[in-house]
Amino acid sequence: MTDLLALDDVNVYYGPFHALRGNTLTVGEGEIVSLLGGNASGKSTTMKTILGLIKVKSGTVRFEGEDVTRASTRHRIKAGIASVPEARRVFPQMTVDENLLAGAYTRRDRVGITEDLERMRDYFPRLAERRRQEAGTLSGGEQQMLAFARALMSRPKLICMDEPTMGLSPKLVDQVLDEIVRINKELGVAVLFVEQQAELALSIASRGYVLATGEIVLKGTARELLDNPQIQEAYLGKAKKA
Repeated sequence: MTDLLALDDVNVYYGPFHALRGNTLTVGEGEIVSLLGGNASGKSTTMKTILGLIKVKSGTVRFEGEDVTRASTRHRIKAGIASVPEARRVFPQMTVDENLLAGAYTRRDRVGITEDLERMRDYFPRLAERRRQEAGTLSGGEQQMLAFARALMSRPKLICMDEPTMGLSPKLVDQVLDEIVRINKELGVAVLFVEQQAELALSIASRGYVLATGEIVLKGTARELLDNPQIQEAYLGKAKKA
């Protein structure tokens, strides 16, 4: 599988604090990869680093083989990286359609943008029904669908999702996971997503990485990680056998 995204020996600091410690990870074309870890483990920092929101002290970030380590966030979005931020963060006083158009802010092809707007309405019928409704009045699940659709408006090859199931009911969590798989399968978009709930994340991912205090401490296929005693104890509530 060809690497779409590759981080190689990446180190990030917040002042004197070593936030990411020599991390190396990849996401292949059309792949779903999960990034696991507890609070303050470095998951969100990794996402921000990929998006160019945080500067890298050393190491490289490559996208489709291009070194984007020093590239702007705008350049990365135009290259094909999109984001679904934590807690959805839709623009609450803007309509659904206005939120979708905001996702295409780096594009200048008006015809293509109009076509993609229609495509998102077809792909997410609930959003079409609420196209003139303020985003802040949508349910949590609908706001998450809007966040997905807004990210897709930039025609990405990779979407970075930061805890997409946060604050949702169990029923809506299942719907969100189903949508991630649908986006991946039907549109061929690769997904890297941060999640604290390992079993949920690994149920749809092909591979995963585990972060602790800014360092990747475990990696493997979803099955390997689910079967790993360290994962079972830390994330699945299963004690080690004596």
